Amino acid sequence: MTDRPYHHGDLRAALLAGAERALAARGPAALSLRELAREAGVSHAAPGRHFRDKSALLDALALNGFERLTSKLAAAAEEPGDTRDGLLALARVYVSFALRNAALLDLMYSRKHEPDAPEELTAAVGRLLDTMMRFITEGQRAGEITAGDPEVVAFTVAAALHGFAAFNSTTAPEEADALLPGVIDVLASGLLPR
Repeated sequence: MTDRPYHHGDLRAALLAGAERALAARGPAALSLRELAREAGVSHAAPGRHFRDKSALLDALALNGFERLTSKLAAAAEEPGDTRDGLLALARVYVSFALRNAALLDLMYSRKHEPDAPEELTAAVGRLLDTMMRFITEGQRAGEITAGDPEVVAFTVAAALHGFAAFNSTTAPEEADALLPGVIDVLASGLLPR
């Protein structure tokens, strides 16, 4: 048995990065803490200091994904412009993230529904939803988004963006991005003639 160190500059971050690469390449079933330790150049026991088991690693990956996506959405929501511009900015962030990180996004949404999902993951999902809700309620206050239950409006927007990303999962992100302004126009104006 080779001696491998227990210490690493930032083992947790290295394990998460390696796990995300493995997730994208081989899916969640192929993730192995032992293999990740080998890739990071540490002993097979070292990951246990950060993740008690594979389930904890998957939860941490999902949490990291929600935090990254929420941060990008919050920044997009702060961009100058009218509500349609803001909606397009949010759409671009969400769809780009979904297309570039499809396996991670699948994991994020599946882990949040696990019965033993950790509180941190539930809170991260709440922060993502709050980001969308703030955008919707501010648009409603400005009279630029239709009145009504902001949760229903936010759910409609989120479902449309998630569906668009799913339908375009094999499309190059740049091609999907070119379609988004038209999708946002339909979403913003509704389906019925005025």
